[in-house]
Parts: sequence; C-alpha cells; structure tokens
Amino acid sequence: MVSCNDAEDARTWAGLSGDALAKLMVRANAVRRAHWGDTITYSRKVFAPLTTMCRDTCGYCTFVKHPDEPGAFIMTPEQVLASARRGEETGCKELLFSLGEKPEQRYEKAALALGKLGYTSMIDYLAAMCALVLDETSLLPHVNAGTLSDDEIAKLKPVSASMGMMLETVSNRLMQPGMPHHACPDKTPKARLRTLETAGRNKVPFTTGLLIGIGETWDERIEALEAINAVHQRHGHIQEVIVQNFQAKPGIAMAHHPEPSLEDMLRTLAAARLILDPSIGLQAPPNLSVRHADYLAAGINDWGGISPVTIDFINPGHPWPQLDALAEATARAGCQLQERLTVYPGYLCDAGYVPPQMLGRAQGMARGDGLAAAQALEQDGVAA
Repeated sequence: MVSCNDAEDARTWAGLSGDALAKLMVRANAVRRAHWGDTITYSRKVFAPLTTMCRDTCGYCTFVKHPDEPGAFIMTPEQVLASARRGEETGCKELLFSLGEKPEQRYEKAALALGKLGYTSMIDYLAAMCALVLDETSLLPHVNAGTLSDDEIAKLKPVSASMGMMLETVSNRLMQPGMPHHACPDKTPKARLRTLETAGRNKVPFTTGLLIGIGETWDERIEALEAINAVHQRHGHIQEVIVQNFQAKPGIAMAHHPEPSLEDMLRTLAAARLILDPSIGLQAPPNLSVRHADYLAAGINDWGGISPVTIDFINPGHPWPQLDALAEATARAGCQLQERLTVYPGYLCDAGYVPPQMLGRAQGMARGDGLAAAQALEQDGVAA
C-alpha cells in the first residue's frame, strides 16, 4: 500500500502541482480509504482556555498575552465549570483545556495570580480543573499543556482522557533571532520530541502535528513527519496528526508573513498520509481555509474538534463551520461525517491508555465501533 521509500521520495515532492500532485493525492486517499474507510470524523468539544499567559512568545501567536496586557487571565474554577456545563447542554463530550506554558516560571504576576487560586504550578492547577470537570460533569477532559515531564504526565493522566502538543517543526533554525521560536524555551525540537517520547512511555493517547508556513523548508516538514512516525512505531500512542496552516493575523510579529497556499496544504497532507503509519489519524482544521473540502482528496480522515458553544481561541478570526454544512461537504466527497470521542476507538480497548475511572464513561458514550453514539446535527450552530 505504502512504499518503504515514500519518506525518501517525499523530499522530491516539494514542487508537485497539476497532474503530478493529483496522482500523489490519489495514492494518499487510497491509504486513507483502506484503513479508515469513507467515514470522516470530528469531536464535539467545548474549549476552555485555562490561561492566556505563557513563558513563550511565538511570532505567530495571538492567544498568548503578557500579564500586563488586556486579556491576560487564568480561568477560575467557576468559569471552568460554567464553560463545561454549556458544553454539556449542547451535547459536547470533550472539554479541551488549552493554555500557555508555565507562565508562573517567567512572570511574577502570573505566579501571584496562580497563588490566589491556591496553586504554585499551572500543571497542578490544570490537574485540579480536570478532576473538577470529571466530578461535576459528564465530559472527558483533553489537555493541550505543551511540553511535559514524566512527573507532570503522572499528575495529568489520571484525570484526562487524552493529551496533545503540536510538534510544529523540527527546525532549530526557527529558534534563531528574528525567527518565530526565538527565545521560546518550550519550542526547542528536542524538548517537544522528548514530550512525545514521554507520552508514549506513559501510554497516553496523544495528538500532535505540524504548523506549516512559519519558515520551515519542505525537507524539514518531511523530517518532522518522520520523527512523529518513529516515536509512534516505538510506542503506538499517536492517535492523530494535525497539519495546520499558518494564518497571518494583525498585531503579531508575522503579520505580513505569507500564508501557505491550498496547493501547499494538499502536498503536505498527501505526504503526511503516505509517510505516517496508516493507523495514525490525519486531521486538518476546516475553519482555516474556505477550500477545506479539498483536503478530503488528500487523505485526511478527521476534521478535529468543533464547538457549538465556544470560538477557536487560537484562531479567533476563523469561526467553526456549521456541522450540517460540513456534513454536506463531506458527503459531496463521497464520505460521511461521524462524531468521535477525544479518545480514538483503538485506545478504548486497552485500559492502560484510558484510566479506569474514565474508561467506563468513555465506553458509555461510544457505539459498538468506538465512535460516538449517534447525535442529531439539526441544532448544531457555532458560537460567533
């Protein structure tokens, strides 16, 4: 199905277009269909931005705020529960915690704000909020907490169904002055690859991915895909890989940086599908391109998390698509849209991946094949 030389061949695909790109996409789509069939999934989630403060200052980020800026905050337990209950009311099954990395280690104001809540570590507070969601609601927490140590994963695993962290790139060049990851201690490829390994050793169902168009070369994209695949071969825990296109936004250091084209996304998605183990889900965000339906022909099998109640706080200018419209676009491509859980079906069969206190909850939300039990789409709007 997939040539053992695909990863090496992929280094020659950088300029593919026209018929050559179409043929590559056909190959990639055949891999998707052979392993995943014609079901394209998404997760119905509520998004909780636990803190907008971060010790990193990436050149493409609008989510992060300096403690002195408007919009810098840490959600209170009451706010977390309010968001969770809004999610429950609209049929969400996942609560996605996203947060800046370890702001208390760089900013005194962040440490003081955390201290007022009774914590000295943002990871400890995150674990407490996951436990609160589990105790008070029916939702499954998923955490995007950035780089994590063994000890930090040990705190989070008992209270989260799955975790994630974008690898983004393996390029050390992007750490240099003037580049998007300069002075961002958590964005070193070594630290992020170490987290992928740590999650694997601890049997955490994990999401990772690439952020393309931030200055990396084509070869560096291929190296990142190879690195992800290698860690999955060792541990088997990468449940999905996201290929996300950089978006220029006002007020960021990269406000005038060119965005990747649709063709560039299609090339990268096809390469990802052919390089990655077929068991790894391939995802692309539908709200970051008006031509997202074209991604289906390049081998994706998942649209990612979509919320009926909260915006995409990472890309606030890009609203989620309406689910009925997404279902129609998926159907036009010969596929059907189906809700999944934050944990992919294969990991629900192994208690080592999902903590016992959550396994029954997750299985209760699933139908026989491990995807989410049927839910009507008629009222699925999306918050502005």
